[in-house]
Amino acid sequence: MTTRDGVAVAAIQMTSTGDVEANLESALALSAAAADDGAALIVLPECFAYLGPEEGKLAIAEPLPGGGPILARLSAFAAERGVELLLGGFWERAEDPARVRNACVHLDQSGQVRAVYRKIHLFDVDLADGTKLEESATVEAGSEPVVTDSALGRLGLSVCYDLRFPELYRALVDRGAIALAVPAAFTLTTGKDHWHVLLRARAIEAQCYVIAAAQTGHHYGPRVSYGHALICDPWGTVISECGEGPGYALARVDAARVDAVRRQVPSLQHRRLR
Repeated sequence: MTTRDGVAVAAIQMTSTGDVEANLESALALSAAAADDGAALIVLPECFAYLGPEEGKLAIAEPLPGGGPILARLSAFAAERGVELLLGGFWERAEDPARVRNACVHLDQSGQVRAVYRKIHLFDVDLADGTKLEESATVEAGSEPVVTDSALGRLGLSVCYDLRFPELYRALVDRGAIALAVPAAFTLTTGKDHWHVLLRARAIEAQCYVIAAAQTGHHYGPRVSYGHALICDPWGTVISECGEGPGYALARVDAARVDAVRRQVPSLQHRRLR
């Protein structure tokens, strides 16, 4: 919904597993509730369709922009409800059959693919709690920043681990972004200490809204996500946040607020290093 106070957006929080059908039902039910609440743009988290053993994502990956049954189902929903969907972490088929791409896909109100961003920074870590993840083993990295025209204005796309690399968000601002999408599946170990700090920092330094959809809870094996889907304003204030369990954060993105903050503290104009 668009009003003089801005555009309503929703950041979905869910617990995906290896059950694709159950994941899609959850994603669509939460998206329908957000649409009923007036959201014009709905952001799904990373791995929304599948978060299970690594080999499973290879089996369900679909080509873009044509897609397959997963993309068709979400496109139909966007067109039926007249909303924009951001598929936060869509498993895209790559040329290498042993790899996929972690793609952030923007569907417009007619359900058509408007933009695709491929995650640039891949999560290869060995955490103290025993969590070991090597995303680069099965995922082909992207290379180009992407900004898309959305209901709320110019929207910069990113995925999860990208959040730790502020230079990406500078590039998105340079391309006109007034809001930044950060769909994620942040681990519990890193999320409890870094999630809020990093999201607020990106909002403050980019002087943009930040829309962060999130995975939450236990997925499979040792994999547990932190949750706390949230929306920050360009001052770095958290204006909506999920608690525990499935749900969504809902808030309005107002381009005039971005302009006001950038006038009040013109730090983007004072940059010296590029």
